[in-house]
Order: sequence, then structure tokens, then C-alpha cells
Amino acid sequence: MMMKKVSLILFLIGIAFSASAQKERKLVREGNDLYDKQDFEKAEVEYRKALDKKTDSYEAAFNLGDALFKQKKFDEALKQFSDLAEKEMDKQRLGELYHNIGNTLLSMQKTEESIEAYKESLRNRPNAPETKYNLEYARRRQQQQQNQDQNQDQNKDQNKDQQKDQDQGKNEEQQKDQQDQNKDQQDQNKDQQDKNQKDQDKNQQNKDQQQQNQQPQQQPGKISKEDAQRLLEALQNDEKKVQEKVQKEKVQQQKAKKQKIEKDW
Repeated sequence: MMMKKVSLILFLIGIAFSASAQKERKLVREGNDLYDKQDFEKAEVEYRKALDKKTDSYEAAFNLGDALFKQKKFDEALKQFSDLAEKEMDKQRLGELYHNIGNTLLSMQKTEESIEAYKESLRNRPNAPETKYNLEYARRRQQQQQNQDQNQDQNKDQNKDQQKDQDQGKNEEQQKDQQDQNKDQQDQNKDQQDKNQKDQDKNQQNKDQQQQNQQPQQQPGKISKEDAQRLLEALQNDEKKVQEKVQKEKVQQQKAKKQKIEKDW
């Protein structure tokens, strides 16, 4: 009797499991139809329903990752594929999972990480042409990025040098402008000094002219009292000199006569 009850329970469990599996398969098929119609959002819903019916459904979990990827929910898709890869043992499935991981990383602009994912995919599935192609594509993109980064660095250095030259040229131009301004200022100062000197000379001329105009003017043919006094003194001096000369000559003549008389004796 006990054996019959156990058999009945197992039978009922089997029926329930079969019914659940059938619902899971149906939901997966509905999700696939929606996926083919590119209605990825509704397909995601059906795949999640299928996983509710059968949590270890590989097909539902894998297709859910694809639906998330198509909606550009890259973070969720990457987690979905990575979680499956951690517990998967089948090499074929691992190759598929790492291929999709590589695609997701590449879409996230994580080129170097995507290259490693494609390599891991090929370790498990060596003869996959799509993975080989995607790996080569990722490598070329990485090279382009490296070249672009290098060009940006060169352009940055070049721009820095150009800016330095521009700054230097600007400084030189400013210095030249300052020198020109200083020269102009010096010329202006010199012109001002010349003008001041001319004004001073003119003022002195005017002053001399005023002083000259203030002095008494002599009439033509007449001499001043001072000039007359000086002239009189000069005449008196000349007269005195003449008298002295005459007196001297008389003394000499007297001496000469005296000497002659003495000789006659």
C-alpha cells in the first residue's frame, strides 16, 4: 500500500514537471517568435516567464541575454551571459557565451576586454568563423584607437608648442609695442624740451629788448655827460704826457749844452 502511494506521488510530480516544462517550452517559443519580429521588449517578458517556470532553462536564459543585448541593455546582458558562463561546463555553450560576452563588451567600447572574451570563446570553440572575424575586427579597432590616441597626444603637444610660440610671439609683440611707446614718449619729451627752450630763449630776448628799451637813448651827434667826462680825462692825461715829454727833452738839451761847454774848456 505504501509503495503505491509513493508511486502515485512520483507520477503526479512527473506530470506536474512535464506540464511545467511544456509551459516553459511554449513561453520560449513565443519569445522566439517575438524576437524574430524584433519585438525584443516583449520577447524579454516571455523569456522571463519561461525562467519562472524552469529556472535552469539554458535556452530561456541565453535568449534573454540576446533580447537584453538587442535593447542595448548592455550591463544586464553582460551579467546574464557571465552568470551562465560561470556555471557552464559544456565547451560548445561556453564558446557561444564568450562570443556574446565579447560582442557586448565591444558594444560597450571595452575593446581590450572584448578581445580577451573572443580568445576565450575560441579556446572552447576553435573553429568558429564568426568569432575569428569579430576578434580580428576588435584588434583593428584597438589599433585604430591607439593610433587615434597617439595622434591626439601629438596634436596636444603640437598645440601646446603652437600656444607657446604664440605666447612668445605675443610677448615679443607686446615688448616691441612697449618700446615703440617709450620711443614715442621720449620724442614727445624731447619736442617739449625743445619747445620749452625756445620759449625760454624768446622770453630772454623779450626781456633783453625790454631792458634795452628802458635805457635812455642818445641823440645822434651828442655824447652823454659820462662820456664827456671820460673824454676830458683822457685829453688831460694825453696833455700831461706831452708836457712830461717836452720837459724831458729840455733837460736832455741842457745836459748836452753843458757837456759841450766843458769840452771847449
